[in-house]
Amino acid sequence: MRRSQDRPFDVGDGLPTPRRYFAAAAVLAAIVLAVLDGAIANVALPTIATTLKVSAAASVWVVTGYQMALVVALFPCAALGESLGYRRVFRAGVLVFTVASALCALSPNLPLLVGARILQGLGAAAIMAVIAALLRFSYPYRLLGTALGLNAVFVGLSSAAGPTLGATILSVAAWPWLFAVNIPIGVVVLGASLALPRTEAHGRALDRLSVALNAGFFAPLVLGVDLLTSRPTMAALLLVVSAFSLLFLVRREAPRPAPLIPLDLLRGGTFRLSVIASICIFAAQMLAFVALPFYLQHGLGLDALTTGFYMTPWPLTVAVAAPVAGRLSDRFSTAVLCALGGTCLAVGLSLAAIWPLARHLQPLVIFTVLSGLGFGFFQTPNNRNMLLATPKARSGAAGGMQATARQFGQASGSVLMTILFTLVPADAPRVALGVAAALALTSGLVSCLRIAQVPEKAAI
Repeated sequence: MRRSQDRPFDVGDGLPTPRRYFAAAAVLAAIVLAVLDGAIANVALPTIATTLKVSAAASVWVVTGYQMALVVALFPCAALGESLGYRRVFRAGVLVFTVASALCALSPNLPLLVGARILQGLGAAAIMAVIAALLRFSYPYRLLGTALGLNAVFVGLSSAAGPTLGATILSVAAWPWLFAVNIPIGVVVLGASLALPRTEAHGRALDRLSVALNAGFFAPLVLGVDLLTSRPTMAALLLVVSAFSLLFLVRREAPRPAPLIPLDLLRGGTFRLSVIASICIFAAQMLAFVALPFYLQHGLGLDALTTGFYMTPWPLTVAVAAPVAGRLSDRFSTAVLCALGGTCLAVGLSLAAIWPLARHLQPLVIFTVLSGLGFGFFQTPNNRNMLLATPKARSGAAGGMQATARQFGQASGSVLMTILFTLVPADAPRVALGVAAALALTSGLVSCLRIAQVPEKAAI
């Protein structure tokens, strides 16, 4: 008897083909939408500031509003996925993101544009929070590493292509088209998302006070970090508010079997170690991505095009390495693969920091390839472990934690770069590469601690 698509399709063995391919297409296209839109907006800030006649500092809220809404909503959206079903939350996120894209394109002034970007961030959070869970329910266990590898490829390529695509669109059209191009893609994703699996929903209602405390933690944290160097007193006050909100949130949620912030999952050693390693590796990546352009352009006198050429091997290598690492993670220890990946990234960054590139620039291609290889071999196995080290009923919380660790790591890298520019302005880029290498090595060493832990399969 044929299984109805309206009934929950669990599970142990994923979706049948060809339905699985449509489900994967919907997930991958949605993550491209969310990641690409976050990347291309940075390029448009000067144009937006000029067109809307606002200051450069004010225009930064186009990016800050999106990022703040994204991090604030990740855990609540993950909890909604477990409560209402991952497919329902995913489709709602795509719909909100698409409508918000139209509002961005039609915004006549900065306040309305920032408001639309905040709405976009909420939609992106709903998408990102449930993607890992949807992949887990769509693919059979033996292919989950491959699926996560494909996801990493699309995330990496979208991040890398964002600035170039944004600049290309701006060269032939006005800035609203950066957001308008999302609309037809969003409509297609909504159609393809009908193939996604329907999963069991536990129906637990969200605790409103906990959601408010979650916002009270993340929103002041993002704003405080942003103001750390320009307005340190205000930043300190915001960070104090953030710390107290986190304290009250943890005390409120700790006794619950399925807390909003996944404290239950963080008690598990292998999951906790994967989260720590993920934060370290993404902080290292962000440090490097900010430091390298300054090093190459300000330190070595290269133009922007040449700088882009020497940085391109990194994301391209990630695109090649991630699916390979995904297939290997289906067969070998993810802890070992992550340790090798973190070490390889550390080697590439260390060589970039100490090599006399002013005399010999060509070796930088090798260093960026090593860095991309290391990051690609770390990311997919680590994500696989984070997902499979949790009960299937908590897949949403695991996915929310994955996305939050990525965002927190990237924000930490940006803050570290700002601090280094303040402390050692002349040598900040090379010092940052050294710090990034240390963080990458730390991620590898933390991953080594998982080798003695219970294998991932035990948690399925």
